[in-house]
Amino acid sequence: MDLQNKKIASLDDKAEPKTKAREILKVAIVGHVDHGKSTFVGRLFHDTDSLPEGKYESIVAMCEKRGVEFEYAFLMDSFQAERDQGITIDTSQIWFNTDKRDYTIIDAPGHKEFLKNMVTGAAQSDAALLMIDALEGVQEQSRRHGYLLNLLGVNQIAVVVNKMDLVDYSEERFNEIETEYRAYLESIGVNLTRFIPISAREGDNIVKPSDKLAWYKGLTVTEALDDFKILAADDNLPLRLPVQDVYKFDDRRIIAGTIVSGQLRIGDKLTFSPSGKEAIVKNIEAWPNAYTEEEKKNLVVGAGQSVGITLTEQIFVERGDVISHIIPAEETDILVAPHLGEEFTAKLFWLGQTPFEVGKNYKMKLGTAEVNVRVKQINHVLDAENLSQSSGDQLLRNQLGEVVLTTRSPIALDDYRSFAKSGRFVLLEKYDIAGGGVINLDGYKNRRADIFAHQANITRVDHAVSLAERENYNGHKGGVLWLTGLSGSGKSTLAVSLERKLFRKGMQVYVLDGDNLRYGLNNNLGFSEVDRRENIRRASEIAALMARAGFIVIVSLISPFKEEREKAALIQGAGFFEVYVNADLATCEKRDPKGLYKKARSGEITDFTGISSPYEAPTNPAFVVDTAALSIEEGASALLEFATNKFHKEYNQDYSI
Repeated sequence: MDLQNKKIASLDDKAEPKTKAREILKVAIVGHVDHGKSTFVGRLFHDTDSLPEGKYESIVAMCEKRGVEFEYAFLMDSFQAERDQGITIDTSQIWFNTDKRDYTIIDAPGHKEFLKNMVTGAAQSDAALLMIDALEGVQEQSRRHGYLLNLLGVNQIAVVVNKMDLVDYSEERFNEIETEYRAYLESIGVNLTRFIPISAREGDNIVKPSDKLAWYKGLTVTEALDDFKILAADDNLPLRLPVQDVYKFDDRRIIAGTIVSGQLRIGDKLTFSPSGKEAIVKNIEAWPNAYTEEEKKNLVVGAGQSVGITLTEQIFVERGDVISHIIPAEETDILVAPHLGEEFTAKLFWLGQTPFEVGKNYKMKLGTAEVNVRVKQINHVLDAENLSQSSGDQLLRNQLGEVVLTTRSPIALDDYRSFAKSGRFVLLEKYDIAGGGVINLDGYKNRRADIFAHQANITRVDHAVSLAERENYNGHKGGVLWLTGLSGSGKSTLAVSLERKLFRKGMQVYVLDGDNLRYGLNNNLGFSEVDRRENIRRASEIAALMARAGFIVIVSLISPFKEEREKAALIQGAGFFEVYVNADLATCEKRDPKGLYKKARSGEITDFTGISSPYEAPTNPAFVVDTAALSIEEGASALLEFATNKFHKEYNQDYSI
């Protein structure tokens, strides 16, 4: 074939599907280093006229300039380091199509040192082509790649036996490799795998059958690709919608995420794991298209769709929560909602630079959630080549193992055998992916019923005195003024002064001060981040109860985390006003009324806000008092006007000072 005169099709011409209905299949190319993956991919794209305009000519010119022989691998290995070393380092995603469908080919590296990149590429794929060198045969890396594909849930695999030209296109050699590798794949649960003999260098059996392989009666590579099935959407599985983020528009809170499995409709009753909160879908938004009101009546959104939903009631939802349907009273299938627990077994592939060891802590990314996990035990270390098991208390880089991980509190879990996508996770070490695995829940009790059993026996009691009656009797509305700011900013002094002023105006008012709460209700809490969050949660619940009793509650807490203040606002609902008592760190530290900054600087106090622990200032508070510029009397008077207007009258005005 005259390669110089070969017609090179433009990638832009190939990128757009011929019709909107065309299928798209993602296929990973994996294999041992030097088994010819890059040569194969380059030849595949060349022979299907799928190269960008000028790509082939530029590589030929580069080879002539360097004085090296042209190789098809150079069409794919675009990085200088790869050309110099002769190996693929990063994953490359490239697109081509056949008459049947469009493809994304993910060329994943095969070298042992770059297994992390291979795992990343394979995890995005619907199917895989696994390359084996006909001359070298099945290698340890070939077995490891087969095991990893199975671990990642890639079950559509075609094994491409390359370099048949180096073994004189021997049918006997091909059969030897197929028999050996098929037996291995079946031992790890992979069946019905297709084996295809090819020569990437010579172009045999890639697009067209080859006379040199006349004994082979099966499909060519492109025919095998077209024979792969588009995996059915996970619409028939129970709903799993991990919360990606919560957006605020006007008075709406839109919960956004991508549906992993199941379907969602307006009016569906939902539960949020692991919190157990419940709500009903009020509205559904979808991107990039908006739905008309008529379309929404019968709207069903399913797996793979990015959606935003609003709820019939305001509850606190955060990134990482998993949305599922509520289990009906007569329902016994625990898969309707995720398993809740603090422990699980995992099949893990370790990629970290340092050993994975019993007793170590890691950050786990599961869906959109990030959770701290601890290694409880390593059940066994697995040899990927012969599947033998050995005991050990650590996994080294590129080793496989079965491990037990624990969390501090219950989290939402899915077994990967039932939920292939939501049952996968990765582990981070120093912000880098260090391992990946799948969850096995055999032998673990679902604690959902135990955790929420108390709720089943609780019934809200309606008061004989309504909130409206209380407000009418008091002459004002109840609500919460939440004063937040650094220690020493003047929150407590301002709160007490304001309390006196409101009381003199005949209002029912009470101050909830952080230190006072710690003398009684919260005296069992310390100052760790977890305890501080619980301290704020309790204060939020008390403030909301008192506000419903008709009081104006002035809460004086550092409350350094935006998330916790937002929770407090949701617990209260209408009538919650965040007040930022603003004084810079230098001013607060100069005041240091309790001597706490001095102790924090000397190390006597750890996790002290502003010094060794962060303070997240409000971004849009209802009111700001700058106590570095104003006296307490001035600040309290300004805040009195704001509070009087808010609790006696309903109108908006900027009271920031």
